[in-house]
Parts: sequence; C-alpha cells; structure tokens
Amino acid sequence: MQLAEVRRVAGLSQSEWARIAGTSRPTLSAYEHGRKSPTLDTVERLLAAVGQVLEAQPRVQWTAVDVGRGRVAWVPSTLPRMTAADALRLVALPLDLNWSQPDRLFDLRDRADRARAYEIALREGDPEQISAVVDGVLLVDLWPELVLPRAVRQAWAGLVEATTGEPSPG
Repeated sequence: MQLAEVRRVAGLSQSEWARIAGTSRPTLSAYEHGRKSPTLDTVERLLAAVGQVLEAQPRVQWTAVDVGRGRVAWVPSTLPRMTAADALRLVALPLDLNWSQPDRLFDLRDRADRARAYEIALREGDPEQISAVVDGVLLVDLWPELVLPRAVRQAWAGLVEATTGEPSPG
C-alpha cells in the first residue's frame, strides 16, 4: 500500500498525519508523491502513527503448468493470502471465468459457494484472477472437496502438500 493510500484509509489529511507523526506537511507530501524517499525508520514512524506496521511478504512467482488441450493452470510459488474481509466477501467472477452464469454472485462465506468459485478460478483463472478470489488457508481447508480436473489438481497438489505437510487426496 502506498503512503497516500495509508493516509486515505486512516481518514486523515496530510496536515493531520504530519502532525501526529512528527513531520511537516510538505515533507509528507514529498514522500507521498515520490519527490523524496523516506528512510525505513521514517516509514515505520509514519505507519505507527496510524496504527499500521511495515510487513515483508514473499514475492509470489507464478508458473504456467500445461494441463493439456492447449490450456495452462497458473500456480503460485506460495499460497495467496487475503484479509478476512476480502476472503469472505461476495464476489462476481469475470465473464471470461464464469461465462455459464454471468452476473452470479458467489458468497465466499458459504462453503459451497466458495468451493465453486475456487474451482472456477483454479481451472480457468490467470494469476490476477486467482489472487482476487482464492485465499490460501481457505483453499487448503477446501482442497479435499474441490472438484478439479486431474491435471489442475496435480499442478496445485505440490504446493498444498508443502503447506500442510500431508499428501493430497486424489
């Protein structure tokens, strides 16, 4: 998240954030617009002032795995993670994924809806589409129940097994 977005989410003006973080508004503006680069200590101080922390996350690399018939399954190097609000929201899959039921909303709080949305995303989705729908923890929980083509299941099985430490059924 960029600094300007952090400030907007916190509901603060530049002046308010600068005051509580102990910096000037022009300096904060320069950070937000990329005219000046804050030190790591400064970023941590700015974030702490709005109740946030700086966190390192692994960079996800995606691999296209041939699943036959000219199709690929995209598999990440690590399972995608979402906030609880994102992982359990209503989602409409894009038309190129869910062409048979356009405009259908999937309630990701509902296990059956979540399973169906995950099956579609894993089978048809590109990295951006998969990342927008699939949460890794919820995927691991649903994994034994998902109805996937054998080649798609095999493409993802190594990642799921590495995460759980258990062999994947099927």
